Amino acid sequence: MTPLLLSAYTATTCLGRGLDATRNALRAGRSGLVPCTFETVQLDTWMGEVAKVDAEQLPAALAIYDCRNNRLTQMGLETDGFADRVREAIAHYGKSRVGVFLGTSTAGILQTELAYRRRDAETGALPDDFHYRTTHNSFSLAEFTRDYFGLEGMAMAISTACSSSAKVFAAAARQLELGTIDAAIVGGVDTLCLTTLYGFASLQLTSAQPCRPYDAARNGISVGEGAAFALLERCEQPAPGSVLLLGTGESSDAYHMSSPHPEGLGARMAMEAALRSAGLTAGDIDYINLHGTSTPANDAAEGKAVSALFANRVPCSSTKGATGHTLGAAGAVEAIICALTLTDGFLPGSPGTENVDPAIPVDYLLKTRDGKVSRALTNSFGFGGSNCSLILGVAK
Repeated sequence: MTPLLLSAYTATTCLGRGLDATRNALRAGRSGLVPCTFETVQLDTWMGEVAKVDAEQLPAALAIYDCRNNRLTQMGLETDGFADRVREAIAHYGKSRVGVFLGTSTAGILQTELAYRRRDAETGALPDDFHYRTTHNSFSLAEFTRDYFGLEGMAMAISTACSSSAKVFAAAARQLELGTIDAAIVGGVDTLCLTTLYGFASLQLTSAQPCRPYDAARNGISVGEGAAFALLERCEQPAPGSVLLLGTGESSDAYHMSSPHPEGLGARMAMEAALRSAGLTAGDIDYINLHGTSTPANDAAEGKAVSALFANRVPCSSTKGATGHTLGAAGAVEAIICALTLTDGFLPGSPGTENVDPAIPVDYLLKTRDGKVSRALTNSFGFGGSNCSLILGVAK
């Protein structure tokens, strides 16, 4: 593919709001995970909650979109000057030429959960002020973002579980290549809700400790929330040091609804496709941000795929020990983390992980270290076998 410029980007997670908070926490090896106290949830698990989401207020004209997910969407858009850069792109290209491609897993499902508490005792009817389309609906955050900027063109929501906001980079890249748009807002937002927390617990996938990706004693995930965005544009001569999207790769395991192929077949196919897309070989990658959820099956399968392609030559880590698993936002969050490794010259460690599983032969980073990264690969794999790998690089 033709490289695309990330002309602006931002991330907000339990590590804090914006790039500075994210880089500072990663450099310090600090985790944002805390014992779960969300809403009425009573589970022995840890979570990654973004501060002050409930205090965010949407513009009166967009009040119909009000829900935790769209409040976090607005927080993310209005961080690191991202919204201002988007408005500059709209002024340059026009309202119909800037696309919106956003990923989510649960969108505003919390709003439905809250509405069910207020349903009519006799009829079971949900309250009149509950609006499914603009809150719970997966398209809600894409429609909200389009209306937030007054856009009139293409808008798309992708919901493929935990690969959602990685796949939006690939979807936007195809439209930019076709010429249907001139710029694209890409990213993802997912927020905490009871369905997610209790759902993963019912699958016995949550841990009573902070998650420990790739640890020999790993035993489950820590659910988190987050918002991350990037503005993609064509650029024939990017300035030195600019971050570029070099390649995308997608695959489907078609193996099991909630378990990866045990040999990591789909993961390997996605990484190979990303390398082909970027015109690179395995030896060109300097760092891999692993999907690394901290479940026994996921880490073992991904580790086999990474080892088969890269042996143990490429430093890699999962940053979910810092942010938690932000589900549908994870792909975008971790793409932005890769952008920071490219611009700041460091390789993030893995908070919580102490003893790397000796059965997984990869060069796994426990502690953050300085190092030049020219090209980084990031993996995102979702339930149902939906896989996506992205390769980002720095312009010379």
